[in-house]
Amino acid sequence: MRGSGRRYGAIAAAAVAVFSTGAAAPPPTVPPGPPGAFHAPAKAPAGSPVKAPVAASAKAPVADPAKTPVAVGYGGAVASVDADASAAGIEVLRRGGNAVDAAVAVAAALGVTEPYSAGIGGGGYLVHYDARSRTVHTVDGRETAPASADAGLLTENGAPLPFAEAMTSGRGVGTPGTPATWATALDAWGSKPLGELLAPAERLAREGFTVDATYRAQTAANEARFRDFPASAALFLPGGRLPEVGSVVRNPDLARTYATLGERGVGALYRGPIARDIVRTVRTPPVRAGADRVVRSGDLTERDLAAYRTVRRAPTETAYRGLRVLSMAPSSSGGTTVGEALNILESTDLSVASESRYLHRLIEASRIAFADRGRWVGDPAFERVPVRGLLSQRYADSRACLIRDDAVLRSPLAPGDPRDPVPCGTAGAAVPTAYEGENTTHLTVADRWGNVVAYTLTIESTGGSGITVPGRGFLLNNELTDFSFVPANPAVHDPNLPGPGKRPRSSISPTIVLDRHGLPVVALGSPGGATIVTTVLQTLTGFLDRELPLVDAIAAPRASQRNQADTELEPGLWNSPVRARLEALGHTFRQNPEIGAATAIQRLPGGRWLAAAETVRRGGGSAMVVRPGR
Repeated sequence: MRGSGRRYGAIAAAAVAVFSTGAAAPPPTVPPGPPGAFHAPAKAPAGSPVKAPVAASAKAPVADPAKTPVAVGYGGAVASVDADASAAGIEVLRRGGNAVDAAVAVAAALGVTEPYSAGIGGGGYLVHYDARSRTVHTVDGRETAPASADAGLLTENGAPLPFAEAMTSGRGVGTPGTPATWATALDAWGSKPLGELLAPAERLAREGFTVDATYRAQTAANEARFRDFPASAALFLPGGRLPEVGSVVRNPDLARTYATLGERGVGALYRGPIARDIVRTVRTPPVRAGADRVVRSGDLTERDLAAYRTVRRAPTETAYRGLRVLSMAPSSSGGTTVGEALNILESTDLSVASESRYLHRLIEASRIAFADRGRWVGDPAFERVPVRGLLSQRYADSRACLIRDDAVLRSPLAPGDPRDPVPCGTAGAAVPTAYEGENTTHLTVADRWGNVVAYTLTIESTGGSGITVPGRGFLLNNELTDFSFVPANPAVHDPNLPGPGKRPRSSISPTIVLDRHGLPVVALGSPGGATIVTTVLQTLTGFLDRELPLVDAIAAPRASQRNQADTELEPGLWNSPVRARLEALGHTFRQNPEIGAATAIQRLPGGRWLAAAETVRRGGGSAMVVRPGR
């Protein structure tokens, strides 16, 4: 373990200095700008603990004015992408609920207002910090393949299905894990009954929420798919039209479904009428008469639903700069991939590196970690995943020696072997990174007792499968498309092929950082498919190493390298001088207009919390606290 963690004190001091006005929601240091707008550090005033940003373009789009991306105060905090969802969590905290209670309430509300990203038809991963024991625990609520699935699940005649056809089908639907995740977390750490926690979301579904520009844009992107499924069209295209910004959308079917779960428990989704409706929808997708879309059936059964179980897993843990970084173990690749990249970066003092050297090192560390992920990480019930080796400093050092300051690695890069590290060595052929849908949603919660939850939930692609369960008000996931359709490289064992009851590999990376006393420093996560890993990595290094205030670390323009030929850049980096300096080294880039949408919470001195979310991405996020204060 290198580093002393001494910079954390400066980070906390900076947060106090910036957010000491006592306002309920102080403005972010980084002003709103286009997604990933670049804000080069300007010279700070003498004695200033933070760097002053350069103003954004006057032509930049602005976030939803109803949302505030930063809040500081007491009694607990919530950060999510949606103001109604954050308010649901604050309501629970004010009524004496704890962080797990509030997380369930926020997640349920997101199933109403962010139905294309999350909901009870999907799954996710929850990381929980228990303040009393100062320990971190996790719940793997990933969807599972049907018991009948084999390695050819997503092929026909030996060839992989077109992604769009696999996505919009029963074939891509896995057994949902979200309701079971709620039950597992509440049984272990909750304090309130499920019905009470679902009440805000049930009310929101029944009374309606106001459509914003992001919701309308996501509906428009799915309009053709939704029109081919009558239940989806009726719910998301009321009156046969796209909903207008400012209009109110209601979901009485989902309100009734939530009421049923609140009264009977989440088992009502896994057995009985709701389960039968899910199975019928998957096995006989309800396609509009006359539609010419190819919609394959799936093989999900009532037995698959009844057999579903979450898994309580030990978190991954990485020592970084004297801090403990804890995250999600496989079946997610998030914890091992972020952790390996951090270990690779440990030997570089990123706090004094130039912007180009910082990004060069970040890109190369991510490239290497993704090369190893592709070869070694899958569902541990089916694969021998060398988690300890992937997270060892010895292995990271053996891989870090590949990085040079005057040259660029080329992708696809071959993996190493964490079981037998050889300096600068490789272990077989390269494994290209497969496509993952780039939607999902993340929420972060803290309570008055110091408990913290980082929870990422998903239905995979924006809009999931596009198929709504008739009469139940929720979309089904397409998570099984996160499996490799065929081996990524036929010459190398692929740990992510489908199998009976298998969980597809995920990139979800809910992360909690603890100090040497076992107290939380920061908790965070992001949506974005495989870009989740790079978003969390860049946000962590921006906050811990570059000493950016948390909201600035979230707002900073992002780069994402996932062992692919080109590194993706947001517009803020694409249009900045740093791009030319990196290209001169040999980097190649392509533009991605928006990468991720993080939320985070920071513990401040005196029992206060700072909640932070996006300033612009996905319309901006919503940070709230129970009781605003200095």
